[in-house]
Amino acid sequence: MSGGVEWALHCCVVLTSVREPVPAARLAELHEVSPTYLAKQLQALSRAGLIHSVQGKSGGYELTRSPELITVLDVVDAVDGPAPAFVCTEIRQRGPMATPAEACTTPCAISRAMASAETARRAALRAISVADLARSVESDYGTGALAGMGTWLSTPAG
Repeated sequence: MSGGVEWALHCCVVLTSVREPVPAARLAELHEVSPTYLAKQLQALSRAGLIHSVQGKSGGYELTRSPELITVLDVVDAVDGPAPAFVCTEIRQRGPMATPAEACTTPCAISRAMASAETARRAALRAISVADLARSVESDYGTGALAGMGTWLSTPAG
């Protein structure tokens, strides 16, 4: 997975702590990441319909639906795309000991193992919501941490 997934997930989690849209620059400042880099992740989330941009003086980004309804897999697919991590290239059909293509009627053991792992990975990521991650912030960072981030994000920069 790309590093963009991490930034996108962090943004989704902190957006659960606010009631008003948060400017991209403020999210970038909170995470100490390049605004240009973060903008790419926010655009990917927006294209996927997970967040949307509100225009105007008090504009910014907000979640499009309840964080219980946004899964980690939704964010991963938005940023990195839905393609599997492993793509079989039929190596068994190459080289001096190549298996003839017509004999390759089922996926090989490596391809089957990787497909099984991909199914498990996707199921695990689908089972965790942004709300689940937000609840974990309190145990990971201490009571009031997410609320503190929300307050910080809601306070105008300056």
